[in-house]
Amino acid sequence: MDAASTTRDERLRSHRLSAPARSVADTARHMLATQGQEFWGGRWALAARTSGRTTIRDVDAAFDGGDIVRSWTMRGTIHVIPAEDLAWVLSITGERQRRQAAAVHRAEGIDGPELDQAEAAVRAALGGGNRLTRKELFEVLELAGVSTAKQRGYHLLVALSLRGVVCQGPVVPRESGPTREQYLVLVDEWVREPATPGDPLAEYFFRFIASHGPAGARDFAWWSSLPLGTARSAAEAASDRLVVVGDEPEPQYIVAGKRPRLVPTAPQVVALPPFEEYYISYADRTVPCAPEFLTAIGPSMNGIVRPIIVARGQIVGVWTHSVAVGRHADDPIPELFTAELSTDEEVAAALDRYRNFITA
Repeated sequence: MDAASTTRDERLRSHRLSAPARSVADTARHMLATQGQEFWGGRWALAARTSGRTTIRDVDAAFDGGDIVRSWTMRGTIHVIPAEDLAWVLSITGERQRRQAAAVHRAEGIDGPELDQAEAAVRAALGGGNRLTRKELFEVLELAGVSTAKQRGYHLLVALSLRGVVCQGPVVPRESGPTREQYLVLVDEWVREPATPGDPLAEYFFRFIASHGPAGARDFAWWSSLPLGTARSAAEAASDRLVVVGDEPEPQYIVAGKRPRLVPTAPQVVALPPFEEYYISYADRTVPCAPEFLTAIGPSMNGIVRPIIVARGQIVGVWTHSVAVGRHADDPIPELFTAELSTDEEVAAALDRYRNFITA
């Protein structure tokens, strides 16, 4: 077996694609932060890594029960994260994201006093266990004299999330189709028992390697959007819990000790969501994907990364599907780059697993 094949096998295990977890909460805890820019995609990413016939209802129950939330944890992008881990991750990434948003805030005329005004209004509206949709929250801001015109509402919501004031928690019910929205809740009230790692930066790197290894500091720097020097410091701080398994182009790590248990019956061909962690999380994406297919997957000019089909660790195609009411029951449509690594039956079974998830 060559080095690339070994890396793919180890990553499948770390990602819990060949070693699925027992529950949605366990999967989320293992992954730490799962790309959730597309709400349905983030939920499918967790279900695809969980044993049994995990449905969208199971994932939504984890949101409704307070086990997981969604927020802008890093890179200015929404991720699904265990509720208990939100605060300490934002303690590392929040300030950098705020600096990156400064130019947009200046262009929108959003300053510190207005954010304070928005925070006070939101805390008053959500206090006591209340929950609001995004539209309702924007109405609260408007009544408080804070304009949400054009993109201001979105940028105010992101800023309040980065401050750790609000997060996206329980799902908003939707008739005849998968839910597409979450209620906004106060972090201080919704998160029951926030975790407090002794060394948050070391924990951040360790959890990344546990869920994405073999990987190195450059991968972590991209994934977390932290400077490379900080990423290397994080690797050093976590080194007593890691094992070096390669050195090209830099030290590549997996976690020391017990790793997720391989499940022989785990499918070898899987359909994975847009912005999939197995693909997007690395500085070099040619390990799971042949270079000639990268453009077809993305990121595209508008930042989109398409859903992928993975066969035995290698990306062999993309697929499309709509979550619109009614259309969510339609068959997903595959677009294969190559048919050498999978059979038609395996691809169909992979897409059926997704379809069963989204139509539950």
